[in-house]
Amino acid sequence: QLVESGGGLVQAGGSLRLSCAASGSIFSRYLMGWYRQAPGKQRELVAQITSDGTTNYADAVKGRFTIFRDSGKNTVYLQMNSLEPEDTAGYYCFARSLMNNYWGQGTQVTVSS
Repeated sequence: QLVESGGGLVQAGGSLRLSCAASGSIFSRYLMGWYRQAPGKQRELVAQITSDGTTNYADAVKGRFTIFRDSGKNTVYLQMNSLEPEDTAGYYCFARSLMNNYWGQGTQVTVSS
C-alpha cells in the first residue's frame, strides 16, 4: 500500500526527491516518514510528518532534507539536497497509526564522492 520511487545514484552535493504514494485516503490521518538503513548499520529515522504537518528530522539531515506531504495525492515526499556519501542507504517509507504500521519496499540512494 506504500510505493516508493525516486532513488538512484547521485554525486556528492547533488539532490534527489523520494516519493511515497499511499493507496487509500485513510493515510492522510497517519504519521508518515522515512527511515534509512546502510549496510552494517541499524535502521534510523530520517524524517517524519504528522497529519497536521508537524515535522521532525534526524540531526544528520537537518537543513539538508525536507519532508512534505500532498494530502490530495496521498503522497509524502523527501527532498534531499547537499547529499553526502554518508547518506548512502536504503530508504524506507512508513505510515503509522495507533493500530497499524505499514512499510514500503524501499528505494536505494547511493551518493558517490
